Amino acid sequence: MTILLAGCASMTESQRSTAQGTAAGTGIGAAAGAIIGAIAGDPALGAGIGAGVGAIGGYIWSSRMEKQKQQMEQVTTGTGIEVTQTQSNQLKMDVPGDFSFDTGRADIKPEMRPVLNSLVAGLMSNPNAQVNIVGHTDNTGTDTINNPLSVNRAASTRNYIVSQGIAMNRIHIDGRGSYEPVASNDNAVSRAKNRRVEIYMFEPQYTQQQQQLPQQQMPQTSPQYPPQQPVNYPSQPGYY
Repeated sequence: MTILLAGCASMTESQRSTAQGTAAGTGIGAAAGAIIGAIAGDPALGAGIGAGVGAIGGYIWSSRMEKQKQQMEQVTTGTGIEVTQTQSNQLKMDVPGDFSFDTGRADIKPEMRPVLNSLVAGLMSNPNAQVNIVGHTDNTGTDTINNPLSVNRAASTRNYIVSQGIAMNRIHIDGRGSYEPVASNDNAVSRAKNRRVEIYMFEPQYTQQQQQLPQQQMPQTSPQYPPQQPVNYPSQPGYY
């Protein structure tokens, strides 16, 4: 493994990011495969080497995920949308309210559509990828209003993606109300930052191994989303 890691010095930044991301998410076997594939210039080779060794579960940072990150960075330049790779190898887009939603509204703004269209293109080119959308609000109003509003914002985002041809069962939604602010709520600028959706695109590791497993041995693990604080939402049937 030490010898393989030494090969990272000759990689491009994109190759190194892909290999290191896979190492973090899949263990020694998959990491070795990722590095070998990157050095050889054949990501598929790395995936094949790592698939038989890496543990089932978690997310991988494949060359397709790296390409999607680069595309999203280009599309969101100058918009205030943050595009990052999380420690768990998810592609995260933090879309603030001045670009996504007006106060008290759940319908997406027109400016957000090109960003979502780029996400749709990535999902079409990567059939293994899935999305988790988490809606948030500022602290204007009560929980009775904010909790379902946050879910509706995630649902509106999902509905647009589905309208562009992505299957609904690839998209998961959640709402956190005003319980997870990223800024103070004492001025309009800060409230706009909290009035947001977080979009997580991820590629489950087990998708690379499913075709090699008999049907009765298919893994049944569920994706692990970002930590969620327990919130007692009022009953709002139909939002999910």
